[in-house]
Amino acid sequence: MDPLSDVLALLKPRSYVSSGFDAGGDWAVRYPPNIGIKCYSIVSGQCWLAVDGVAEPTLLKAGDCFLLPGGRPFVMASDLSLPATGSAEVFAAPREAGVIRHNGGGGCLMVGSRFFLGHSHGGILLAMLPPIVHLRQEADQATLLWSVQRMIQELHEQRPGSALMAEHLAHMMLILALRMHMEEGAKATGTQAGVGWLFALADRQMGAALSAMHAEPAQRWTLQALAQHAGMSRSAFALRFKTMVGSSAMEYLTRWRMMLAGDKLLNTTAPISAIAPSLGYESESAFSTAFKRVMGCSPRDYVRTTAP
Repeated sequence: MDPLSDVLALLKPRSYVSSGFDAGGDWAVRYPPNIGIKCYSIVSGQCWLAVDGVAEPTLLKAGDCFLLPGGRPFVMASDLSLPATGSAEVFAAPREAGVIRHNGGGGCLMVGSRFFLGHSHGGILLAMLPPIVHLRQEADQATLLWSVQRMIQELHEQRPGSALMAEHLAHMMLILALRMHMEEGAKATGTQAGVGWLFALADRQMGAALSAMHAEPAQRWTLQALAQHAGMSRSAFALRFKTMVGSSAMEYLTRWRMMLAGDKLLNTTAPISAIAPSLGYESESAFSTAFKRVMGCSPRDYVRTTAP
């Protein structure tokens, strides 16, 4: 798999609320802090989005998609000067075919899902994203629109398998939104250029090095070997990787290995004697030392404190 697929497979984002919200007239709704990622698309109409800690509100229009990965409280409204009703009160109303109608509906319709990251290190993905990811480019817009329309249909018709279909469509929306965010950052220049792991994936040279590490995590990678995958000199690669990703290539490789190790410790019966060589470590002691340095505890303590 590619690195983005690897990380999403490891973090196991699970859609646990897929729904529509149709508001009419004058309205404002305040949402409390939440865990995970909200991913929604505006189907028709428009509204304002104001996230706590973000200076300027965002105007969302039909066709726009947005992610809220930070868990911050926020307000959505036809007019932000209106007093906001708590979301718990609004969403206590009966759903009609999976859609909440507020003030009769007909003004602004949005559909989407909320994701919980099942892995204990889900913060790694969330830290890669700003408080608001607002997507309005045409790239992948047709596919995104199809998934949104299909989700509306599934929520409305409630046919056998609709819940699972809506969950898969929600995952498609999340991946498309992350992909579009990566590509927007990769196309930007100067102070607007994207910096971070997601944007490094969209960079041809950095993406090649990251893909190599993810494809063979047990390989005895050196900076020179990774630089060759990127088609760069060793020094130029080291500088660019740290600038884009925020850590050195070797630090990134070790962290990725330990995330894989943590997943194996929690979800398989493989002993450390098997996990260590599968991730490039010749001895259990070397593996355990690296694990404790990155994860903050020994493999045994990690299982004891993290396992459900």
